[in-house]
Amino acid sequence: MDEQSEPVILHLYCRVDVVVTDPAAVIGHAVADLRSAGIDWSTEENDLDTAVDELRADLTTSLASVADISRLVDDVPGVEFRAGHCWAESGPAREAFPAR
Repeated sequence: MDEQSEPVILHLYCRVDVVVTDPAAVIGHAVADLRSAGIDWSTEENDLDTAVDELRADLTTSLASVADISRLVDDVPGVEFRAGHCWAESGPAREAFPAR
């Protein structure tokens, strides 16, 4: 393909299934990321301790908070991550994403 003068914007849709073998490690990583995030808690609805408690109480939220989809196209030449959204859910796969 010839080099384009204007970048082409594409949408990459993904579903990723993961197996969590160490929930405490995931939660610990999420809590450490939150503590090092440099958030000005005076402007937030919650405080740091409340946010940490929420992460510790919910593995799904913890995993979603540390999933870094911006690295999905790392080392792919000619592709630059622009934006995205990542979330985690437990339970069966949604109909739009049938289990394989």
